[in-house]
Amino acid sequence: MRALKLSVAGVRGIVGQTLTPQLLVNFGQAFGTYVQSGSVLVSRDTRNSGKMVAPTVIAGLMGTGCEVTDLGICPTAALQLAVKHSEAAGGIAITAGHNDASWNALKFIRSDGIFLNPRQSEELLDIYHQGEYVKATWDQLQPLKSAPEAAGRHLEAVLSEVDAPKIAAAGLKVAVDCANGACSAYSPSLLESLGCEVVAINTEPHLPFPHPPEPSRVNLSQLRALVRAAQADIGFAHDADGDRLGVVGADGEAPGEEMTMCLCSEMILRRGDPGPVVTTLSTTMAVRDIARRYRRQLYLTPIGQAYITESAFNYKAAIAGEGSGGVVFPRLNYAHDSMAAMAHILELLAGLEVSLGPFISENIPRYVMCKEQVACPTEKAYSVLEGIRAQDLPDWAPTQDLRDGVKIMAEDRWVHVRVSQTEPLIRIIAEAQDELITAGLIREYVSRVRRLL
Repeated sequence: MRALKLSVAGVRGIVGQTLTPQLLVNFGQAFGTYVQSGSVLVSRDTRNSGKMVAPTVIAGLMGTGCEVTDLGICPTAALQLAVKHSEAAGGIAITAGHNDASWNALKFIRSDGIFLNPRQSEELLDIYHQGEYVKATWDQLQPLKSAPEAAGRHLEAVLSEVDAPKIAAAGLKVAVDCANGACSAYSPSLLESLGCEVVAINTEPHLPFPHPPEPSRVNLSQLRALVRAAQADIGFAHDADGDRLGVVGADGEAPGEEMTMCLCSEMILRRGDPGPVVTTLSTTMAVRDIARRYRRQLYLTPIGQAYITESAFNYKAAIAGEGSGGVVFPRLNYAHDSMAAMAHILELLAGLEVSLGPFISENIPRYVMCKEQVACPTEKAYSVLEGIRAQDLPDWAPTQDLRDGVKIMAEDRWVHVRVSQTEPLIRIIAEAQDELITAGLIREYVSRVRRLL
């Protein structure tokens, strides 16, 4: 299946198939035109195709007269922070995040360090489709700059947001799997600065990903074994660009990527940071329950960092994020930031009298979530959704939400059917307190989707 995704999540495709040099140059020109030939910062993750994608995009930007600063390999959150604290007109993160190494993507950032919102993304796509770009003359071309210090400044900013002496006093032993990604040179350094004993694996950014970079439970077998072998207090796994974080307890068990947002929400609300909680329609109900415990308003958004960060900014949220392991700390930056999530979870753990597993059992409401996906050509996906929308609500569900696919819900259960913004898939996610109920919802709606294909 030839896959190219143009969406609020940016431009994403398989290198050598749909993500071609011509397309990359054109999107560089389109973004340069969009920011009116202003200065643009560019970063990438460690996937091999970045060596081709980055200079190609930079050439497109420079062709419109942009002054381009190449940050090199660094976490996307570091790029966003650098844009926020500079006079740049915007930024481009070259990363396909959790996708495998055959994919790459462009994520577009506006001048305040936040991803383009849906309306702004549509404006950029209009410029791309029209194909009328600013063309700089020979004497208007700007020299290419570099700024390798951006990632170091991001580390300093993360350290300033947590109680580093408290974490150091706890004497924690931390295992970390950087997946040979953009955090490889920085995550162990951050942990050492926090006074932790560090056991790190997959910190060689010149090597391929050792496993799929999505930090979901199924991809954490190496880290789980490392935590047990090293007798670590906790383990963390980063994705390719420092966007998402997975967690493993001292017992070597991985509670799932949903737990990252739960633990960070508990930490921030326990600390007393003011504001509501923002999360997505597909995030566990445990976040809702944690927000209620601290008497905070909860706002649900469509799936995607652009929606989350925009809502976090508008609602002045204390914390925001989603069940994929991506968390936004508004006091620091409006970006999914796996290193900030790691530091905040360590601060939470440092203040506990028990290890992570017992704390989760006693303090995080338990729900059973199941996620399935059905391959579906992008051009057919929305007709499938229309078919789901046309069906009557089941007896157990008093309401539905149609902002991002179809979410059918009650107080104690829900099922969400939506089109992936990053891959040619329809995703079906269900959650309930009872495992049998969750399994039944998944079976029913996977069957409904397949009948409509």
